[in-house]
Amino acid sequence: MSEPSESGDPKPHKTAEHQIGDPPQKEAAADFEAAIDAAGFGMFNILLLVAAVPAAMGTVYETSTMSYILPSAECDLKLSLLDKGILNAITYAGMISSAVLWGYLADIKGRRNLLIVGYAADTICVLGGALSQSRIQLMVFKYLGGFCMSGPFAVLMTYLTELHGRKHRQRIMMMVGIMFSIATLTLPGLAMLILPETWNIQIWTLSLTSWQFFVAVTALPSLLSFVLFFFFPESPKFLMSKGRNREALDAFKFMYHLNSRKPKDSFPIKLLANEVIVPVKKHAKDETIPTELKLPTECVEVQDPENQDSKKSSLRSGFTQLRPLFTKPYLGLSLWVYLLNFCVLLGQNTMRLWLPQLFASINEYENLMSGESQSTSICNILEYSVNRTQSQLEAVTRNDPTVECHVIITPSTYTNNLIVAGAGFVAYMLAGFLVNLVGVKLIMTSGLLIAAGCSIGMYWSSSAASTVALASLFVTMGSISATSVISASVSLFPTSLRTMIVSLEMMFGRLGSLLGNIFFPALMGLGCVPPFLMISAFMLAGCFMAAFLPLKNKAALK
Repeated sequence: MSEPSESGDPKPHKTAEHQIGDPPQKEAAADFEAAIDAAGFGMFNILLLVAAVPAAMGTVYETSTMSYILPSAECDLKLSLLDKGILNAITYAGMISSAVLWGYLADIKGRRNLLIVGYAADTICVLGGALSQSRIQLMVFKYLGGFCMSGPFAVLMTYLTELHGRKHRQRIMMMVGIMFSIATLTLPGLAMLILPETWNIQIWTLSLTSWQFFVAVTALPSLLSFVLFFFFPESPKFLMSKGRNREALDAFKFMYHLNSRKPKDSFPIKLLANEVIVPVKKHAKDETIPTELKLPTECVEVQDPENQDSKKSSLRSGFTQLRPLFTKPYLGLSLWVYLLNFCVLLGQNTMRLWLPQLFASINEYENLMSGESQSTSICNILEYSVNRTQSQLEAVTRNDPTVECHVIITPSTYTNNLIVAGAGFVAYMLAGFLVNLVGVKLIMTSGLLIAAGCSIGMYWSSSAASTVALASLFVTMGSISATSVISASVSLFPTSLRTMIVSLEMMFGRLGSLLGNIFFPALMGLGCVPPFLMISAFMLAGCFMAAFLPLKNKAALK
């Protein structure tokens, strides 16, 4: 009986050494899903989730830290209202400008390498921000921080998904959501501990205060992530997609060894399927050179001579993949989804990032007016905050010795932020159960309608308690709606377009966050109603757009 390779058998998953030494009963090559299932779930996955906690914290801290230091840094950095808006927004500018670069690098260099480099670079940027002595320095480091964090922010989810089997993937995504919620809870806790302190340490020409120590502490999660990801393997899915099956098999064996406590050599799968389509070269007599036969066990060095061509081919395939988004039937739907995410994140992230400043003003105003009968309405507080910021900035600018720039920061300044974060955490847990009962569309439209009502309702808020209640409800509903938009868009488009749609959608959402944080302080200078009316209008627009999305509950994925 002749060997399969001589008889022209089309199966290209056996190496030369496998063909020579093995008896006729040969194992079939396993695909990624079979291999990841064989690796099991256990200690490796638990350690991976533990490592993902500081990673999630680092991504949240990068976008949210500025909102907590604005009241404390106001005098040191001579911040105007517009400066505060720019500091809140500039991280998103960095994320937008590097999104395409990181997406390209993630597909070329790998998930793990990008996470290591991204978190290392972010650590340097955060520490640079902590040492900043002027608002321009701080803005530059925050922009660079956003530029660096855009990659890890997107790739973390992909990396975690690719290291779990189908059985556990949905639960892992819920776990990631909980990690992000925990991160938002820890930030006001850190602020309560550090920011009320009156430290002022001189080191050479550097003056370090409590807000700078707070920023430096927020670099720890990124630093920890940078160290921890060295101990984890590259995504085997990525390795298989590049034809590096030997390395992928080593990764599966490492996972299996930790999960089962058995030797790596006892991993049941010895051969991985080829997931790379390599052009098959032929002789004149139509005999196939076994280029593909080496792929299951060896790194694809055979692709190196054609590296330039493969890059051009990759670029062409990228444009080919984009083409359906600019033609019917997906053009109108994709634009609809982009605009929806723009509206939702403009409202959500503007309110979320200005709440610490708003609550600090409420606390300061109440301390100032203690014993007086004047109501703590949002309009009184905004008017007080705008006038005080302007007068203190003018005093500091002209070096008036009679006026001292001073901000009252106490632990209670951040208590309200802790309440809002806690409400968001509880709601996130409930939303996970509700989404299967009532569907994404109803949750999204209801959440946006309630958020729009809460925003405009703040105008009539006459006490600190009612303001906190409305803000908690707004942030909660906005957060759930923003998550629902991403979830909805995944089910609206076919697999080949999903990654691109989510990337472009997030880019438009970040653009909304950037513009919202710049418009908000500009509108605050015009009066009490305009800033809240702007947020309410965008959330209401999002509600109407969500209502007309062609979504069906539990529809099969395309």
